[in-house]
Amino acid sequence: PDSAPYHTPHNAPHRGKKKRNRRGLQGRPLAGSDKPQASQAAPVSERPRAVQPAAVSEDRKAHAHPGFEGWRHTVPQTQSHAPDAAAPLYAALDLGTNNCRLLIAQPTRPGQFRVVDAFSRIVRLGEGLGASGRLSPEAMDRSIEALKICAAKLKLRDIRKSRLIATEAARAAVNGEAFLERVLSETGLELEIINRETEARLAVSGCSSLVGRDTKSVVLFDIGGGSSEIAVIRIGDNRSSRLANHITHWTSLPVGVVTLSERHGGQDVTPDGFEAMVREVEAMLSGFECPAIDALSGADADTGFHLIGTSGTVTTLAGVHLDLPRYDRRKVDGLWLSDDEVSAMQARLLSWDFTARAANPCIGPDRADLVLAGCAILEAIRRRWPSERMRVADRGLREGLLTDMMADDGAWRRGRPRRFPRGIPGPQGSHEGNKS
Repeated sequence: PDSAPYHTPHNAPHRGKKKRNRRGLQGRPLAGSDKPQASQAAPVSERPRAVQPAAVSEDRKAHAHPGFEGWRHTVPQTQSHAPDAAAPLYAALDLGTNNCRLLIAQPTRPGQFRVVDAFSRIVRLGEGLGASGRLSPEAMDRSIEALKICAAKLKLRDIRKSRLIATEAARAAVNGEAFLERVLSETGLELEIINRETEARLAVSGCSSLVGRDTKSVVLFDIGGGSSEIAVIRIGDNRSSRLANHITHWTSLPVGVVTLSERHGGQDVTPDGFEAMVREVEAMLSGFECPAIDALSGADADTGFHLIGTSGTVTTLAGVHLDLPRYDRRKVDGLWLSDDEVSAMQARLLSWDFTARAANPCIGPDRADLVLAGCAILEAIRRRWPSERMRVADRGLREGLLTDMMADDGAWRRGRPRRFPRGIPGPQGSHEGNKS
């Protein structure tokens, strides 16, 4: 079961071959399915191994990646560190509806990796897509410029394997295929459009270390820019090394922070307007046939059912809750929020006007018109699956891609890579955070 596929059905990356989920909102059961899934290797791009100089990370924020090795100390913007020469490098790129993100990492201890370099930029590829059905020239230009930076970073590294994906915006746009042809022509990067099931599985893989060993049931959600994936996870006595194998039900809602805010308006949001957004998402969720999950009442706080949210919405709520003067993923990733705390933060954001939201350092002007749409999607999920607590994940598809590639490649079976001596910082990198 550990070799269950997390990829699209074809071995080779496909540009423009859209694998749309035509079953509607109800995703088929995965781990509990009677129909066995074929075991295939994930489509990856392989590059010849050669010694290359280290690249200096763009948009350096020096945010730690607490679930993984590396970034133990904040360093000046001009400083960079070479990766561990003894371990191979893997790369994962995620071009979403709102962001373009890249991670380059190398395996360390089993199930963990050290981030060597990272890049994230808001490109809003899906801007106006809901109204026109097409990617706009301006949005494609912004994305191409970000992808050129990613391509330059990849060329400067000795990458053993990489996987470069595009999600909902490219999946839904009528000119998505033509856009990926242009990406290949102008950047040399061959992106594959993943289907929604793959996206749900990757989100789960990226957050697996946030699910405790004693936890038996989880609902994990990823609120994106153009779609929102939800996975119901039930873990029995025999826990697989890949958490995605425990998905029993999943769905992908055709709504995200960009599409919902464009339909309802994201700048001036009233309580009635917010409730209208919640009701729209609730109507979509009503078509998702999933057995009820009973919370383990009276159980210890470290066991039982809970939510895991991986999106800019939940990381923003966490940053506002902590009253951070500047977003810091070291303090956000893995944070527990109670149901009352989530409600309080949503009410607080709803009470702010656009200017106040834009002035908050954990939101900023680029996301001030999106955050309440994300809160509306979150509220609909919370109403469907009430929970006393929610765990915040500043990680997602890229981490899932890296974890699965390294596992498929047997990277953790080759012996432990060299560890840095105590007191010597590991390679530094930047991380923009998981902001949809």
